[in-house]
Amino acid sequence: MRVVFMGTPDIAATCLKKILADGFEVVGVYTQPDRPKGRGMKLVCSPVKEVALAAGIPVFQPENFREEETVEQLRALKPDVCAVVAYGRILPQKVLDVPTKACINIHASLLPQYRGSAPYQWAVLDGQKETGVTAMYLCREMDAGDIIDVARTPIGENETAGELLDRLAVLGADLLSKTLSRFAAGDVPRTPQDPSQVTYAPLLDKTMSPIDWTKSAWQVHNHVRGLHPWPVATMELEGRTFKVHDTRVAEGSGKPGEILGLTKTGLLVACGEGAVEITALQAEGGKRMSAPDYFRGHPLKA
Repeated sequence: MRVVFMGTPDIAATCLKKILADGFEVVGVYTQPDRPKGRGMKLVCSPVKEVALAAGIPVFQPENFREEETVEQLRALKPDVCAVVAYGRILPQKVLDVPTKACINIHASLLPQYRGSAPYQWAVLDGQKETGVTAMYLCREMDAGDIIDVARTPIGENETAGELLDRLAVLGADLLSKTLSRFAAGDVPRTPQDPSQVTYAPLLDKTMSPIDWTKSAWQVHNHVRGLHPWPVATMELEGRTFKVHDTRVAEGSGKPGEILGLTKTGLLVACGEGAVEITALQAEGGKRMSAPDYFRGHPLKA
């Protein structure tokens, strides 16, 4: 069975490595064009491209599929299945029609919940106890295709979105391999999504970073976890902006945003209900530090 893989970031690279290790015939890889990165703005290739080049697989990096020549290039690969994981491009119908069997997608949520660009982050932001990955058929509407299979996992109460993604990448890779095996065997189920259960997960941005201390301790804690590693929650303290990297829900009460004191492990701050202990933070222009280490060198004013 001939597979064309489409993906860009680390989660996609993990999936590509898995299906290569499991012996699937990947005849071509599509990924986003190399982008400038860092202070030197040097062109950097995607994690998926690195895996493909190391495996000797042809790599294609079109900006889009508007040109017929680009679509013909895909047709020439004669794919049976196009497997898409965080590609970062919306595929037009003429591309979805190319493979002989299907275009499929691995999505980092339990669809129909959290359709969109930031599914696992919003699961953490919303304080969900469980999430997972979904294998589905691609269709023209975003993340609305029929479901093939799902894999579930609990979300730890202190787990950040970044930590969760690392686990979802492995879960998604296993599910993709299982799904491709089903296509090879000719036994692939499909279950339509329930429209009444649809929720959305829009892109994150830096305007979301400031912590609202009038929220409950659990809401603040989920905010910090869900925005890590990007764009990262922030707070204002003594006229400076701090990134807040790690918190724990703690005992305590006071006015929202009131500093209740320093503990052996962090800075205790009151919320609208309860309190959180900030255990790791980063001053503007500084590096990430444990809260006790930072405040030993920068004592709080009375």
